Amino acid sequence: MNNAPPPPAPLPGPLPGPLVDTDWLAPRLGRPGLVVLDASVGVHRGAGQRIPGARVFDIDGVFSDRTGPLPHTMPTADRFTKEMRALGVDGTDTVVVYDAAGVYSGPRAWWMLRAMGFDRAAVLDGGLPAWAAAGLPLADGGPDAPVRPGDFTARPRPGLLVGSSEVAAALGDRAAVVLDARSRERFSGTAPEPRVGLRSGHMPGAVNLPFGDIQRDGRMRPASELRAVFSALAGDRERLVLSCGSGVTACVLALGAELAGLRGLSVYDGSWSEWGLPSDLPVVTG
Repeated sequence: MNNAPPPPAPLPGPLPGPLVDTDWLAPRLGRPGLVVLDASVGVHRGAGQRIPGARVFDIDGVFSDRTGPLPHTMPTADRFTKEMRALGVDGTDTVVVYDAAGVYSGPRAWWMLRAMGFDRAAVLDGGLPAWAAAGLPLADGGPDAPVRPGDFTARPRPGLLVGSSEVAAALGDRAAVVLDARSRERFSGTAPEPRVGLRSGHMPGAVNLPFGDIQRDGRMRPASELRAVFSALAGDRERLVLSCGSGVTACVLALGAELAGLRGLSVYDGSWSEWGLPSDLPVVTG
């Protein structure tokens, strides 16, 4: 007699949107067709614990273009495909991304997936801190367990990630607005940039929206509040270009704008790591 337990039931239902909470994820953890990715960066990488079964989406490493001078820029489609397959991700999977800081770098992984043509992805609201606060199980943050290679294929979408020339054009377009997710002090130029060699200040015509302003207690604010925030800064402009220090927290703004029901969103991939370099690109302070 075979007394082995039955396999978990398939993942029920579609994603409720680009943001899921712990109540949605916890009962689905381990189900076939669900992949959880830890997209923590910097000091939050290797924080010691993970959601059980989570695999590392290394934005500081293989999921950045290591051939260029800028941090965190998108790798080629072929490289992205290779690394996603190495994580065991199939084209039919549902992916939930999170980070150990809360909602900080998880949205970068979500936006990269969107830019590579994959829509079955969502960010875990509150990230690992919310998971731990809910008393849910945690696993040792050691190396990933071996997985069967996936069949993910990147299909890049133009316009979701843009360069400095597109940003310069948006700054002169009355139908567009550039929103900068850095702190008010960095935006105004009263605080130095953390990366050596960058100029202080902001792009002329850009509007400051620190990414923390669209969160409350480490989670995204409700959609109605997000709509009010973006409306106050962008009005009825049809296109939003989102920037930050190195293309990471700009994706928090992209997530907030998506939750607010906005479309026509682009993230400046190089962000201030590129614009702030000594060059002819204009910078103002104040």
